[in-house]
Amino acid sequence: MTKIGKKEAIVLSQTVTYSMIEEAKKNLAGVIKETDLIYAENLSSKTGVELYLKLENLQKSGSFKIRGAYNKMLHLTESEKKRGVVASSAGNHAQGVAISAGKLSIESTIVMPKNAPFAKISATKHNGANVVLEGNIYDEAYQKALEIQKESGAVFIHPFNDPYVIAGQGTIALEMLAEQPDLEVIFVPIGGGGIAAGVAIAAKTIKPSIKIIGVQSENAPSMYEAVQLNKIETVKVERTIADGIAVARAGDLTFPIIQEYVDEIVTVSETLLSQAFLFLLETCNLVCEGAGVVSVAGLLANAEAFKGKKVGAILSGGNIDVNMIESVINHALVATGRRTQIKTAISHQPGELTRLLSCISDEGGNVLFIYQNRNRKGLSMYQMGVTVVIETIDEAHKQVILNKLKAYGYEFYFGGSTTNKIDTN
Repeated sequence: MTKIGKKEAIVLSQTVTYSMIEEAKKNLAGVIKETDLIYAENLSSKTGVELYLKLENLQKSGSFKIRGAYNKMLHLTESEKKRGVVASSAGNHAQGVAISAGKLSIESTIVMPKNAPFAKISATKHNGANVVLEGNIYDEAYQKALEIQKESGAVFIHPFNDPYVIAGQGTIALEMLAEQPDLEVIFVPIGGGGIAAGVAIAAKTIKPSIKIIGVQSENAPSMYEAVQLNKIETVKVERTIADGIAVARAGDLTFPIIQEYVDEIVTVSETLLSQAFLFLLETCNLVCEGAGVVSVAGLLANAEAFKGKKVGAILSGGNIDVNMIESVINHALVATGRRTQIKTAISHQPGELTRLLSCISDEGGNVLFIYQNRNRKGLSMYQMGVTVVIETIDEAHKQVILNKLKAYGYEFYFGGSTTNKIDTN
């Protein structure tokens, strides 16, 4: 975990005040849903903390973004409203702007990356926005949105680098601490920094002793790197399931707020994100997008440091493309030893396949897929190649089955050469 050096913080956070967040709460009354804060019993047991989940995945539009978007657009002048608005977004801000624009009778244009999830593109169009697809990451869509704004004269609604947007997102903390004033730690996602900045200002004002832990994908660590270097740099963004926080450059408004108010930042891997997704699905019956599970992933990675604490974690969004769900779940199952692909070879004669499968089933393994072929390099003319995908309870159960297969004398193949190790690739 990266502790933020408070002495080096550039204090510009006066541009967003606690009173602005309180005003935003009044502005949002009747517009947004005050989402539930639920006790997560299974996750609490797993992590050793008393964990409460803030369900912004069940917010109107499917994410917290409507809070900041509506609060910003409510402050536009009548002249600005007539000019329309333009925004760039990986998806959630897009829907927040589109819904808010519809409520306020404002024309909206949203620029989204070409690889944005289909569900988010479709929902944004459904909510009345004109959608333009440009670039492969948020920052490329952002540049296109600036071009449209310059050409059309529309007002640009920034997803995180705006005081009214930040204030709107900060209302999440007001709700959390009103319901659970004894919270000692809040885990919050960080992309460009809007939600983290707003939540941190609100929470620290109400309760200065509370710890704010920001969580960012290690494939898009823009704020993490900015804090490390004490300056904003553009970072390389790798593909991540947390597409909603895949931002290459931290906001120049949010960065000093993060420095001043956020206590620590942790980055999480794609594997840990997939495991957090699966854990929320299986134990809490909650579906979140990749960016929505980062706070839980951050806790899972650092649970030991917070044992015994009363912790809040914000599930920031639930707008995951259904086509991604299978891939995310499969990745998590493989990573946790619950699903394994085994490649081996058997004698090409009656009963040999039954013998192999019996080794697996006798130990409680479940065969999900089996494929046979005689064309694998390294096989003799008397052998059959077999690929089996098995389902197991956990890593320990998987090892029991693998050990039994080894004990029965199976040889396993890597590119034509034999080995006493099982090929699970």
